[in-house]
Amino acid sequence: MAIHTFLNFNGNCREAVEYYATVFAAEKPKIITFGDTPAEPDFSMTKEMKKLVAYTELQIFDTKIQFSDVLPGMPFSVGNNISLTISTNDRVGMRLIFDALKEGGKVEMELAETPWSKFYGALTDRYGIGWQFNYCLE
Repeated sequence: MAIHTFLNFNGNCREAVEYYATVFAAEKPKIITFGDTPAEPDFSMTKEMKKLVAYTELQIFDTKIQFSDVLPGMPFSVGNNISLTISTNDRVGMRLIFDALKEGGKVEMELAETPWSKFYGALTDRYGIGWQFNYCLE
């Protein structure tokens, strides 16, 4: 049994997951679009809707993260109710990922020593996803 993180996007899931695959040097994701799914007789989709991502996933370090777009008309809001935390003892790797994810995003706290960590930082990336970075002695 495992708990995985599932991230929803508002039409830009493909762009986001390809970006994350590059940042984390992950395998190129297999993307299933809504057009790849069985047709629902009571629900018709436009060509644009069929291009949206129904499901994809990335293996980032030891964690599987799942992604999807929401269909137009479904509730969606970028919020602060989720963040992903990268815990590592690799300061150089942490810095590279932090710097890549902050491009186009907003840094809440630059990487620095805190009372709970020798090296900690937090940011929201260009897609509205919150990230925390925590140096740990593994």
